[in-house]
Amino acid sequence: MKGIIGKKIGMTSIFDPAGKQTSCTIIEAGPCVVTHVRTKDSDGYNALQLAFGDKSEKHSNKSETNHFARSGTSPKKFLKEFRDFSLEKNIGETITVDIFAEGEQVDVIGTTKGKGFQGVVKRHGFHGVGGQSHGQHDRSRAPGSLSNSSDASRVMKGVRMAGRMGTDRVKLKNLKVVKIFPDKNYILISGSVPGHNGSIVLIQK
Repeated sequence: MKGIIGKKIGMTSIFDPAGKQTSCTIIEAGPCVVTHVRTKDSDGYNALQLAFGDKSEKHSNKSETNHFARSGTSPKKFLKEFRDFSLEKNIGETITVDIFAEGEQVDVIGTTKGKGFQGVVKRHGFHGVGGQSHGQHDRSRAPGSLSNSSDASRVMKGVRMAGRMGTDRVKLKNLKVVKIFPDKNYILISGSVPGHNGSIVLIQK
């Protein structure tokens, strides 16, 4: 595995030489600093801990400051471990977007936008109870019957009802790397990526 931490910038579109338009997501990927190297002998598994995003020392406690000082970097906001990293790296080294190549397929992990408390029409795609004739009043977005009576006397688990929507961890697989801008640490990935602009995403292969 190889991966990097990034920040979603927004969306754009790009044209290939044949004139075909492709919608892309712009991600600022890295640079990430290796802050810890885990090995099978000492930790039971092999992994690299990467750090991304600057953080002021005023907002960092002593343990965080000492941890980042061992890798020779300033405090960072986000830490993530990538198991069985395919590249050999030491503490203090930097990982940039160059580890990926144009045309490569990657997986992107992000947190979807939070929608708050939503009804069944928006959350599950219900069609409502139909028209408002025969005494139906303000029922066009109601869930309808829950299919239980005095026998169960409760709502069964898994029934699609209103509730909190969004803020789910989602992994999109086999997205194509369309273009890379190493000077700006930008990577363009085909299609949409979960999360709002400015959210943290993980790119891995």
